[in-house]
Amino acid sequence: MTVYRLAVVSAGASDPSSTRMLADRLAQRVTATAGRRGHDTAVTVIDLRELATEITAALVSRHQGEKLRRAVAALGGADGIVVSTPVYAAGASGLLTSFFQILDSDLLIAKPVIVAATAGTARHSLVVDEQLRSLFAYLRALTVPTSVFAAPEDQNAPELGRRLDRAAFELVLLMESGFARAVRDESWQTYQHEFGSAGGTEVSIDLGSDLMRLATGGSARESGGGDAVAAVASSAWTPDAR
Repeated sequence: MTVYRLAVVSAGASDPSSTRMLADRLAQRVTATAGRRGHDTAVTVIDLRELATEITAALVSRHQGEKLRRAVAALGGADGIVVSTPVYAAGASGLLTSFFQILDSDLLIAKPVIVAATAGTARHSLVVDEQLRSLFAYLRALTVPTSVFAAPEDQNAPELGRRLDRAAFELVLLMESGFARAVRDESWQTYQHEFGSAGGTEVSIDLGSDLMRLATGGSARESGGGDAVAAVASSAWTPDAR
């Protein structure tokens, strides 16, 4: 029996939160759908409200606290992801976008994602498709065809239940396909990775060059061309004369 790892990201700011409840409903549907198809699901919930301080610190210092590192590890190890955000001022939660902006841009390549949002009015329904899909397209994740949006009047509507079921079914099918795993196992090297984001698979960077030694705190005088490089480095900065 296959066990799928599902990461559920909720950006709800209140307690209780309609955004968190929507995320939980999606997780339940995914678990039930996978169960009917002979799979178990291990669910990890990432409540961004509890990580707000560490997310802010990571934005300004690039340092990740312990809780944030665990959340990132859960995303990296997930077979499928559910993301749910409230809508503020016609946009996705800043807490949610900040969280995904601090991630390694290679972390979610090919991973299947359900995108969902809640708002006080149906006028914000396009935020899911206009903003969340583009965010995950940049991260090269694979959003399922069905997005989910819920205004207050939708919470008990049968139409919402059908969309939840459809999105869950699509996510399970994508997890079953093994697409993300195959991409990483068989074609990872074909992607243009940023330095430091390819898990040590970079092959075109000379880590022993003078400039790389300077960048990591070493001395450029360790090789014959070191004096020239050191001169360039020292002349590249001049005090502000204003």
